[in-house]
Amino acid sequence: MNFDDTPQEAEFRAEVRDWLKAHGKPLTGPRKGMEGVELDDVRRAQEWQAQKADANWACITWPVEYGGRGATSIEKVIWHQEEAAYDTYADIFGIGQGMLGPTIMAHGTQEQKDEYLRPLLRGDKIWCQLFSEPGAGSDLAGLRTSAVRDGDDWIINGQKIWTTWAHFADIGMVVTRTDPTAAKHAGITYFLIDMKGPGVEARQIKQINGSAGFNEVFFTDARVPDRNRVGEVNDGWRGAITTLMNERASIGGGGSGGFKSLLELARRSAWGDGSALDDSAVRQRLADFYWRNRGLRYTGYRALTAISRGQTPGPENSIGKLIGAPLAQEMAAFACELQGYAGGLNDMELAPEDARFQDEWLSSPGMRIAGGTDQIMRNIIAERVLKLPGDIRADKGVAFQDIPTGV
Repeated sequence: MNFDDTPQEAEFRAEVRDWLKAHGKPLTGPRKGMEGVELDDVRRAQEWQAQKADANWACITWPVEYGGRGATSIEKVIWHQEEAAYDTYADIFGIGQGMLGPTIMAHGTQEQKDEYLRPLLRGDKIWCQLFSEPGAGSDLAGLRTSAVRDGDDWIINGQKIWTTWAHFADIGMVVTRTDPTAAKHAGITYFLIDMKGPGVEARQIKQINGSAGFNEVFFTDARVPDRNRVGEVNDGWRGAITTLMNERASIGGGGSGGFKSLLELARRSAWGDGSALDDSAVRQRLADFYWRNRGLRYTGYRALTAISRGQTPGPENSIGKLIGAPLAQEMAAFACELQGYAGGLNDMELAPEDARFQDEWLSSPGMRIAGGTDQIMRNIIAERVLKLPGDIRADKGVAFQDIPTGV
């Protein structure tokens, strides 16, 4: 592994820093999470995105013909590393730019590329991903939301769930069942849908931490023109896989954050006659968190090294998520334990650290589901890395309508 910038990368990093220093607002406190974003935040994010686009800093790895600068993947990493020090809401556009944009480039028509990519790059529209369903769980191909052809339109009926930004979104990417007589992974078609159109209803889901960043979305005779179909009819699984591959790449990271804050909390927390940091059991737990964090960081460095060399990273993103999400949950729980009775408070005006650790603890279980559950990550690592035999698939080759549902 090589942790240092090459001369070219160092030059690029300096250029990025100069522009951000001249135009950005430094981050002075904790970054607002997904759940806390309001409509005003969305508008400010769109203004920042348009400013980046005007200076050719938006979606820098996109081809020049779509508004990018054809930058390398490692230059994209450098940009995000530097932008992280500024008060932005880039994640609002992550779904559209990081997942939908590459899918349209790979499978969309020229008309779709002309209509959607540049506005997407500028942040003119907010996008959401309509994949998960209540009855399918982690089995995306088990989806039952239907699309039926009606002249030049398709009529969509069904339900999606855990849809981030649906209450803000202008456009959604939705996979539907168009041929129930085909096998499960066949008979699926991919569409782009107007989230503000008739027959589309987004309902925010109140989560355990009091926030409502996710939604359930209902389709009732919602019409989508055939020109909004991405790829061929009944070949939507190909587009879905492209979207999911880009999602996994965006989720992977270099470690679970927050260790320094946890260490400082232990140093300040009263524990017997001294601080919690004086207790050997506390130090042992902190040491465990430390080495696991470092392991994640260096695993992430391997991915960055591969990107820097123009190679495709291996299984690092799946490993990082499998280890990092539970680790974040454990660290947040331990922080609440260090706070004693105050650890049971989640009121920002009453709890220590403005209830930061309480909120992280309540939010963390969701990160073990989003982008693939722990079990899915284990299967990916077992089958694709360790080359172990795959799970038995009793539904392989069976028409979707003939698969038992248990209801």
